[in-house]
Amino acid sequence: MTKKLLLFLLVAFSLNGFSQDKEEIKDFFWGKNDDYKNATTIPDKWKNESAVIIYKYEDYDFHKFGKSVTYRSALRKRIKLQDLAAVKEFSEFKYTDKFSFYNNQTRTTLGIKIIKPDGKEIVVDVEKESVKEDNKKKIAIPNLEVGDILDIYDYSTESFVSHFEYGFEEVEKTLGDTHPIMNYKLTFQTENDFFVNFSTYNGGPELREIPLNKSNERKYEIVATDIEKNDFPKWFYPLVELPCYKFQVYFARSGKFEKNADAFLPEKENIIKKSVSKEDVLNFYTNKFRPLGNLRDIENFLKGKTFATTEEKVKAVYFFTRHYYFTRFFEAIAIQKANIMSPFEFYEPNSIILQSDTDFINHFMAFLKDNKIDYDIVVATNRHNGPIKDLLIQKNASVILKVHAENPVYIEHFTPFSDLDKISPQLENTEAYALKVSKRKKVVDVEEIKLPISSYKDNTSKQISTLKFEENFNGFNLERETQLNGHNKDDEQGNKLYFYDYVNEDYQKYSTKPFIELIGNKKKKERYSNEFNSLINKIKDKQKEEFKQTATQEFDAEVENHSLEIVNTGRFGKTTPFVYKEKFSCKNNWIKKAGENYIFEAGKLIGSQINVEDKERKRTNNIYQEYPRSFEEEITVEIPEGFTATGLDKLNKKVENETGGFISSATVEGNKVHIKAYKYYTASYQPNSNWSKMVAFLDAAYQFTQERILFKKN
Repeated sequence: MTKKLLLFLLVAFSLNGFSQDKEEIKDFFWGKNDDYKNATTIPDKWKNESAVIIYKYEDYDFHKFGKSVTYRSALRKRIKLQDLAAVKEFSEFKYTDKFSFYNNQTRTTLGIKIIKPDGKEIVVDVEKESVKEDNKKKIAIPNLEVGDILDIYDYSTESFVSHFEYGFEEVEKTLGDTHPIMNYKLTFQTENDFFVNFSTYNGGPELREIPLNKSNERKYEIVATDIEKNDFPKWFYPLVELPCYKFQVYFARSGKFEKNADAFLPEKENIIKKSVSKEDVLNFYTNKFRPLGNLRDIENFLKGKTFATTEEKVKAVYFFTRHYYFTRFFEAIAIQKANIMSPFEFYEPNSIILQSDTDFINHFMAFLKDNKIDYDIVVATNRHNGPIKDLLIQKNASVILKVHAENPVYIEHFTPFSDLDKISPQLENTEAYALKVSKRKKVVDVEEIKLPISSYKDNTSKQISTLKFEENFNGFNLERETQLNGHNKDDEQGNKLYFYDYVNEDYQKYSTKPFIELIGNKKKKERYSNEFNSLINKIKDKQKEEFKQTATQEFDAEVENHSLEIVNTGRFGKTTPFVYKEKFSCKNNWIKKAGENYIFEAGKLIGSQINVEDKERKRTNNIYQEYPRSFEEEITVEIPEGFTATGLDKLNKKVENETGGFISSATVEGNKVHIKAYKYYTASYQPNSNWSKMVAFLDAAYQFTQERILFKKN
């Protein structure tokens, strides 16, 4: 038999099997055991809803067949469409279509059925109606009308070979949806060698075991009815408040592989672990970290240096460590990605790159131990996951160091811009577990602690702008300086700083050699230097265009002659501001001629503001934001000769309460209009009872952006 014929038969057999599978899958959802195939009526209380989910079904299955491990996930929704908005919402969607029959066998099957009001059923030919779009497929469901029932399922299986241990992707979902649900069911099936962490929260129904005849197999289910819809609004953490479930499954073929699991495993396969205690956390992390690392480079850095406090010393070592074991390799990484050369051979033997949390913590523990500085290892979880007492999934745990200096110093694994006197805003003000370290080397105990919180006065943004109109108000030229502190600088540093903006800063600060200087051969150095400089110039051109596009989007206008200068990278402490200056010209989108006069949309200069729509004004969910913060604007607008600025009174606003505020003013001094605006959010959390107070200052800020200045001809 030829190889081509063999391949053809394999493909034909696989496709034929897949075709049979599709019929079995259809029967799994819509077959004779479908209890909802005739369900069409909606309760009176939901008659005015746009759509109602008659039945929502989720199924998860984990099994092994010899060396092969198979994971199945399935979702079905039977939806009554009650208005045109629902028809539009469900008439088109995208999905990932996967099919492979070699190494990693992943299959996804989609089924769509329309049930007309007269009972007629139309099964959509998914393959015929789908079109490819990017890496996904898009399907437009034809002939969908108000009153129809849409019955749709998504069935996915994944098979792979595993001889050892494997952690499946965690699943965290709310039971509720954007539409009310009449009937909900979840089934969960597994067997020996699969360890399960599974729990429900916020009043969700308990997972109930269904007795089976096979002792090595287990099946569970959750059943619920009459689940109200949720709008999932802005500034909301669904997993903190809504009925939800979380689970992770870990596969381990034997006891020795269980020990390698990055999970809070239950004691046995037939036990569902529903909670993780602080003692579980202690047991898991007791042997995870230990002081380990060559401190030669840190010791050389410390030679001849004196520090006024332990806190000062720890901070100095942290920033040096960030450079020496992290950012100094960024040039080499860029060179390698550009296929210029293989760069890492030019570094000293056994060079260390601290890429993982574990490697970093172990290395910094070694420094703390060697310098007799006490510390704890803190285990916390992001606020959007819920409180630490509800920690269930190991991946949701964050680990940081708490150094006992004159003031506590919290240390996270670094980024190029990380500060060690602030922690992730998602961890601020949360309960956490402090693992107590005996003799600075071994975890021996655990206690509950509260992590610190920043204020809106710590997380600041300030922009100082000067605007000059072009002749005949054909546009304007703007110069501005942006100063960012605390968490407000985090995202902007990532957007505005490229590696060459800060690695050279580190080279100068720590007297280390740039990568090109490590190349001894003169000809190679010259060649690679030219290629590397060419690469940087290309990146800078791209960067310049990105900055221009950002300004274009911000001002919703054509931006020209844009330039940006980094004044301070802000990489050495939360009170060290990130500062940059911009210059650009903007066409007259914001300027309208009115006879001899000109109307200027001056309010837009503070940037876009939140417009709270009517449907958002009544809120039942509590309010969760990333962190407290403030934004300040100082704008000077030069009045063109021969004109007078009027209508400034509408730019004077003041709304303040315990949730925050917006204060603005506009004055004229000589030939200049001075505009000031200040908006602040006092806390990362507000109860829904305070929503109207937040809306009050949000409305004031939005209304400011709608105000105009009239430049009246003298």
